Amino acid sequence: MPGDSGRDGTRLFYFHPDTRAAVPCLVQRYYAGNIDKVTPGCFVSQLVLYAGLIVILSLVLVRFIMACVFNWFLSARLAGPPDTMTLNRSGISPAVMPEGANMSIDNPNGTAPWAGSKKLAKPSKSGRSLASSNSTLVGADGVAPVVSLAQIGAELFAVCLVTCYSEGEESLRTTLDSISVTTYSDARKLLFVVADGMITGAGEKRSTPDICVGLLEADPRFGNPVPMSYTAVGAGTKAENRAMVYAGHYTVAGRRTPTVIVVKCGTEAEAAKEKKPGNRGKRDSQLILMNFFSRVTYNDRMTPLDFDLFRKIHILMGVTPDYFEVCLMVDADTKVFPDSLKYLVNCMHHDQMIMGCCGETRIANKRQSWVTAIQVFEYFISHHMAKAFESVFGGVSCLPGCFSMFRLKARKSTGEDWVPLIIKPEIVKEYSQSVVTTLHEKNLLLLGEDRFLTTILIRTFPNRKMMFLPQARCRTVVPDTFSILLSQRRRWINSTIHNLMELVLVRNLCGTFCFSMQFVVFMDLLGTVVLPIAITLTYTLIVDMALHPPKTFDEAIPLMLLCAVLGLPAVLILITTRKVVYVFWMLIYLLALPVWNLVLPVYAFWHFDDFSWGETRKVEGEAKGEAHGEGAPVVTAAAIPLRRWEDWERSRLRKIRREEKRRREFERQHGGYMTANGERLTVRSEINSQYDGSDTMSVTSSDDDHWGAQIGGYNENNPQYPPPPLGLMSHAGGSAESIAASDLEAMLEVGFDDGSSSGTARPHQTRFELSDRQANGYTPISRSTSPGILSPVSPLRPADGMSSAAEEYRTHAKKRSGGRSGTREYGPLGPLDPSSNF
Repeated sequence: MPGDSGRDGTRLFYFHPDTRAAVPCLVQRYYAGNIDKVTPGCFVSQLVLYAGLIVILSLVLVRFIMACVFNWFLSARLAGPPDTMTLNRSGISPAVMPEGANMSIDNPNGTAPWAGSKKLAKPSKSGRSLASSNSTLVGADGVAPVVSLAQIGAELFAVCLVTCYSEGEESLRTTLDSISVTTYSDARKLLFVVADGMITGAGEKRSTPDICVGLLEADPRFGNPVPMSYTAVGAGTKAENRAMVYAGHYTVAGRRTPTVIVVKCGTEAEAAKEKKPGNRGKRDSQLILMNFFSRVTYNDRMTPLDFDLFRKIHILMGVTPDYFEVCLMVDADTKVFPDSLKYLVNCMHHDQMIMGCCGETRIANKRQSWVTAIQVFEYFISHHMAKAFESVFGGVSCLPGCFSMFRLKARKSTGEDWVPLIIKPEIVKEYSQSVVTTLHEKNLLLLGEDRFLTTILIRTFPNRKMMFLPQARCRTVVPDTFSILLSQRRRWINSTIHNLMELVLVRNLCGTFCFSMQFVVFMDLLGTVVLPIAITLTYTLIVDMALHPPKTFDEAIPLMLLCAVLGLPAVLILITTRKVVYVFWMLIYLLALPVWNLVLPVYAFWHFDDFSWGETRKVEGEAKGEAHGEGAPVVTAAAIPLRRWEDWERSRLRKIRREEKRRREFERQHGGYMTANGERLTVRSEINSQYDGSDTMSVTSSDDDHWGAQIGGYNENNPQYPPPPLGLMSHAGGSAESIAASDLEAMLEVGFDDGSSSGTARPHQTRFELSDRQANGYTPISRSTSPGILSPVSPLRPADGMSSAAEEYRTHAKKRSGGRSGTREYGPLGPLDPSSNF
């Protein structure tokens, strides 16, 4: 036909049966040979094929080798206890704030306002300027508050954040039990539970806040909590919220762990009409903690909730909150292994450049259904291969929110200053964005809060490290139905894509060219996006190879890549964990590859604009969930007072004095009277805070009356309650010795040494600082006291951290004394005075 000249006519012969029979004859008669030339298309295709083989196979092999090296050598060193050289080096006191944040009253040494003078004088106007001081290390007398890290101890002060929403009592109790019974000392860890709103989970008889508070052994010093205002994550009217702080101890198996429970209850208007008052999402729960420690560290203006937290943590722990250096974030359906907290803190000790660390998450309900069974190997390989490889370079791109530890602040290499990390104001501000408009921002902030926090930290501190520690383990409950799994992975996949888009732009990550963390992040991003087409081509390749086996090396290259990607994890299992059972779980995972690589990604991409949490956490009577942060469009001025710590404390002291004066005036006019309990109400001695000083303002002044509801109505210095425990003590490496029954009986029956003939009460010594200010500088605090004043023993003493005071009781087991001292004695079970009511 015209125009068809020059075209290959081979198919025309094969089109008709009669001409197809003539093809062998034509080949035999007219075949001359092949053209000895490679066409440009074939050359380019082969070049791409070989380049892809080299790069991808090298990356897979390097990942495999690095994961093995990390599991065999590096992780064991990080999990081990810190050596003597590390603990003996000098470091700055925890009470020292970063430069520019030391502007507080009566503060000549640059330390926090509670670590220096014991007076609370009026602030000077010049003291408000942050630029009036250039150093926080050297005071007016040139003495720097530098201590030995051995005085702090191998166990850093750790706050354990547990966020809960609609979990049941069994899940909450399992999580709190696991943290409380860890080998970590009770005197060094604080349970920080946040209940996200007045929520009743599906199938639950009680609300989540009721369940949390029911598990707490409340401290009678604090009475009933008052709702305190704070600035929440939300738009419009949602920007203001209130929360109640319950404080006490969580008791299990002989352990008494200091605990605060923050219950977000919402504003009065919200509680009257909303179905979920106080609910602001998990990010808001995390920001309560982050904002609090950021304001404490920088001595910034506090909300009423921050001040309430400050006082209760101070009383529970015996130290001010600025002593806390690390934060463990745990979900309310996670069970932490006993040694995990210690391993994570040891990892932080070994390298001050580590700003975050996660452990291995295992599945608690692996045999519950086929949905849980297909997730077992996926969890295993994501930790032991992906995260282990990234840990060699210190660049774990995602610390899971169910079990991760972050460093609140890190010591500089010289040991003379702090570097705020997760509490850095820039990070807190970016993480607390309330108004999100673009699709990218909503996927970052509303779906993957935990992953976005990791992204912010890596982007802000690209030279610091994110690590994975396989020795630290936990178990968590995973979705057991396909609808919940679909909802969870829809959030995770969309969040992963948008966070990797942020990380791929960070230029100064470690490595170079194809072997850099930036290239690995790019490959992860590319692999996540093309998952559906990749699994389709994979099965096409398998079918084609089965029907037409490869005959040349070029044809076998794709099969080699497939075998390397799927087979190396099995080898990794056998040579690292030696658990053959995981090979069985791997086979189940491979059978479910269409679910992981086709169904879940396609569903996630199709719902790219869905920002609800779906079926993951159902609430009683709740329909399709809306996105966190969707508030009323009306923007109102927040009526939340923001004041510095010293201003709140001064107002509280004035309030106490006004109440005492009114009480005395009432009794002067009407005399004492009998209460409903049959107790005679008489004038009490005026109790002042240790921070109290010469306040010249009148106690009848009403200037601070409007702060009364935001201060709280209790006085922790009341003489009928015990003083705070001695928080900073030498207990690192303490024995796990238990107390015999006879010794315990002797401790309970022991009398008191009368230090003086007079029965007058002595004032409590200030025991809250790391060091007492003396003329020749800073000296470490000691448990030994003068003969006339006995140092109380903390009733919070853990079984594995026995103090030297226990030996004192054993030595004087048979001593009996009828005398009484003004300062009380306390044993591990509470007051030793039978007439005292705790």
